[in-house]
Amino acid sequence: MELASFVIDFVLHVDRYLEAFVQGYGAWVYALLFLVIFVETGVVIMPFLPGDSLLFVVGAMCGVGLMSYPLSVGLLFAAAVLGNQSNYHIGRYFGPKVFQWEDSRYFNKRAFDQAHAFYERYGGVTIVAARFMPFLRTFAPFVAGVAQMTRARFVFFDLTGAALWVGSLITVGYFFGDLPFVKAHLDKIIWSMILVPGLLIMLGAWRARRASK
Repeated sequence: MELASFVIDFVLHVDRYLEAFVQGYGAWVYALLFLVIFVETGVVIMPFLPGDSLLFVVGAMCGVGLMSYPLSVGLLFAAAVLGNQSNYHIGRYFGPKVFQWEDSRYFNKRAFDQAHAFYERYGGVTIVAARFMPFLRTFAPFVAGVAQMTRARFVFFDLTGAALWVGSLITVGYFFGDLPFVKAHLDKIIWSMILVPGLLIMLGAWRARRASK
């Protein structure tokens, strides 16, 4: 229970934790940030880390001179790319094993083949869009790997999505993160970053389910 409370507090007040870390450990903050972004995007069992809000806060700290903007963008872009690559290759490792499964109560080979076809046709858009969706960005590269999305396509859209995600959120934080209104309502902004994409995902799933019926 204490761990859950800490995680929630960290997500909602990541600005305070990050500022305290910078003041206490200086340049080591870059190593910490690299690790957080890499783990969130590269370890399929860690989807709850605060990627969006963290990038926004990093941009805000760059804007007031506590961190380097070009170093932050470059380093976290690399972390996001490498994280997705790790997740994708974990999926590709399990993919051939999944292909050998027979139809059962828990596995439908036809559905799996459809997932493969979907990722070949729409996987690029999915990989890019998922960057901006909490939870989905952790699972999308793994599923792309399991579905055997071709490496060249995945690498291209991985680079594109990482550049858009990291670059846009850090830049928005850089220019707007220190505004009095933003600082006063940062917790609400963070909640909106979590809840709005989540609601869009649920709405999309509901519409897809209705269409399938």
